[in-house]
Amino acid sequence: MGRLQSRGWIIFAAGGVILLAAMIHFFVNGIAAAPAGPISARAADLSLQEMLEQAEEGAVITLPPGVYAGPVVIDKPLTLDGGGKATIDAGGKGTVVLIDADGVTVKNLRLIGSGESHNDIDSGVQVRGKYNIVSDNVIEDCLFGVDLGQSNNNIVRRNTIHSKHFDLGVRGDAVRLWYSMHNKITDNVIDGSRDMVVWYSANNDIKNNTVRNGRYGLHFMYAKYNLVEGNRYENNSVGIFLMYSDDVVVRGNTVIRGLGTTGMGIGLKETSNVDLTDNQIYYTETGIYLDVSPFQPDMTNRVFRNTVAYSTIGIKFLNDWTGNIIHDNHLHNNIHQVTVQALASAKRNDWQGNYWDDYEGFDRNQDGIGDFPYDIWVFADRIWMDVPYARFYKGSPVLTALDFLERLAPLTQPILMLRDERPKMKPEFATVAKADGKADEESAGSDQHYDPFGLRKP
Repeated sequence: MGRLQSRGWIIFAAGGVILLAAMIHFFVNGIAAAPAGPISARAADLSLQEMLEQAEEGAVITLPPGVYAGPVVIDKPLTLDGGGKATIDAGGKGTVVLIDADGVTVKNLRLIGSGESHNDIDSGVQVRGKYNIVSDNVIEDCLFGVDLGQSNNNIVRRNTIHSKHFDLGVRGDAVRLWYSMHNKITDNVIDGSRDMVVWYSANNDIKNNTVRNGRYGLHFMYAKYNLVEGNRYENNSVGIFLMYSDDVVVRGNTVIRGLGTTGMGIGLKETSNVDLTDNQIYYTETGIYLDVSPFQPDMTNRVFRNTVAYSTIGIKFLNDWTGNIIHDNHLHNNIHQVTVQALASAKRNDWQGNYWDDYEGFDRNQDGIGDFPYDIWVFADRIWMDVPYARFYKGSPVLTALDFLERLAPLTQPILMLRDERPKMKPEFATVAKADGKADEESAGSDQHYDPFGLRKP
C-alpha cells in the first residue's frame, strides 16, 4: 500500500498511486483548507470533489482541520475521514455528501448547510448503495439527516443529528429508510428533527438511539420484520408508532413525555404479530395505543412486562377489538388505566398477571396474586371522552364526584371494560427463561421505576 502526503492531505491508495500530475501538484502547490469558512478552489488547486474523483478505489482520505466546500459525491468505494475536526459545508445547496457506491465509509466529519428541498431530500448524507458506513459524524443545519433510499446492508451509528430551525412539521427526518433492508441504525443522538421513518423496509435493527424534541421518535409504515430495541425517546409528540407493519419486535425502549393532547408512548395501527415487551413509558397522554390491532386474522400481539406510569391513559383501544395478550405489565399512577375510544369494552383481550396500583383486593394466602379479579367498569368518568368540551375538566373534582355518585347509585348498567383474573400484588416482573434455560435476571425482581426527582437514591 503506497502512501502520499501533501501539506495536510493524507491518502492511502490501495493498488497503485494517484496520477503523476496530481502528485506533482500536491508536492509543489498542495491544497489549503481555510481554518475559517469554506475553501475556494483556485485554478491551481483541487477541490474536495476533484480529490474524491481522482482517488483510487479503496483509498483512505484523511482531512486536516478546516472547512471544505460541498456538496460532494462519492461514486467509488473509499474512506473519507474528517478526524473529528473537518467540516464540509454545502452552502445551502443540495445534499452535503451523496454516497452513490458500495463499500464507502464517511466518518468523523461535521456536515452542515444542506439545501431546503423536501422533493430532493436535501440531507447531511444520502446513501444509494450497500455495505456503506456513516459513523461518528455531527450533522447540523441539514434538512434531513441520513437518508437511505433502496439501500441495503448499511450501518448508521454514533452520529449526532440536528435539523434546520424550521417549524416542526416542515423539518426533515433525522434518519429515513425507504425500501431499504438489513441496515443497522445504532447509537445515534437526534435532537430537534421531525421524525425517524422506516417505510417499506424490512429486517433492519434500530437500537440504542436517543431521540429528543421531535414529532415521531420512530414511525414505521409497511415495514415488517424489524427490531426496535434499547432506544430512548424524550419530549416527542409520539415515541414509537407502527402502521401496517407486522412481525416487529419492540423491546426494552424508554419513552418519556409524549407531549400534547395526542401525545403517545407506543402506538399500533392495523399491525399484527408484534412483540411489545420490557418497555418503560412515562408522562404521556396515552401510554400504549391499539388501533384495530392485530389486524390479520388468527394473529396476536404480545404485550408483556411493560411499565406505563404517570400518564393520562395507560392503555387505549380505538374500539372493541381482540387478539392482544396483555400479561405481566405494570400500570401505576395513571388517571385512567384502560379506556376504549368507542363506548365499548376491551375484555375480549387476554388480561392476566398485571400489576394495577388501584387494585383493592387482598392476598390472604401470600402467593403474590390477588384473591379476586381486578375489574374496570365504565361509569360516568368517560364523559370527557364522549363530550369534547368536557376534556377541559378531565381529572377535576367535578368529574371525580360525578363518577363517585354514579358508582354509588348507578342509573344505567355499567360496562365491564376488562377483567384480570390474576392481578399481581407487587410490581415485580416474572422471571423469563432464556433459550439456554437460564433465568433472565433483568426481567426479574422489582420494577425499576423512572425516578425524575431522584427520590429513591440512598
